Amino acid sequence: MHGGSGVEEIIHEIESLLADPDLNRLGPDLAEPVWDSPLIGVSRGDDPLYAEFKETIGPFYWTPLEVFQLRFPGIDTAASDLAVIVWVLPQTEATRREHRTCTLFPSRRWSLARLYGEAVNDRIRDHLTRVLIEAGHPAVAPVRLPEFRREVSERFGIASRWSERHAAYASGLGTFGLCDGLITERGKAVRLGSVVADVDLPATPRPYHNRTEYCLRLAGGECDACIRRCPAGAISEAGHDKERCFAYIRKTAIPHVEGELGFPVPSCGLCQTGVPCESRRP
Repeated sequence: MHGGSGVEEIIHEIESLLADPDLNRLGPDLAEPVWDSPLIGVSRGDDPLYAEFKETIGPFYWTPLEVFQLRFPGIDTAASDLAVIVWVLPQTEATRREHRTCTLFPSRRWSLARLYGEAVNDRIRDHLTRVLIEAGHPAVAPVRLPEFRREVSERFGIASRWSERHAAYASGLGTFGLCDGLITERGKAVRLGSVVADVDLPATPRPYHNRTEYCLRLAGGECDACIRRCPAGAISEAGHDKERCFAYIRKTAIPHVEGELGFPVPSCGLCQTGVPCESRRP
């Protein structure tokens, strides 16, 4: 990264981290990888979608320029100077296979991936931010800021100040499904990460035309797999009931996982496996 700041260098930085078996592992005592190879996408800070997100989600939602100015108030920059770099971390086949067999509670592997895999994701966020800054490109990982938190959207209910799923959608990486998960070329059994940086990177083309194009059900098909997979009844033809989903995670899934692993993890994700969009774009 020190010698350049192109997409290839960024891909190399992330893949190098994931190639480290001491970092990319399912747990402290489990040497197998927690994530498969990543997908990378880029959008520009002045993409009209970000203003649209703010308008529809709520005034609390950060545009790339707002989150950059929050971190670097003394730097005079414009939205057009910024790039939003997003990555997709797919669950491994072993984790997906185990999780696929579950119907009421999340699998052990899935919960480990939620805990230790997200710690890996944070390492990627922090590392990429650091190497961009060292290369002369001020950068910030929005979800790592102390100001990042959940909010309540008048239109959508539970929301947050920055959505990595929406950034991924803007960056050409996928579209939303009935359950609100992002369906990527590697499916929706994934985790996402993002960094906003003052760097000149080309935007990844968006190969879709609307926010739900990859969802079989919302594209007019008869798929009801994620509806049937949800143990909380939080997914229906009307979409995703966030309150019911979160209540299941808090009251049912977390206590189960704590009893199994010895520590609480906000894990579920049953709607992400055992469905046509589990590991591919259907």
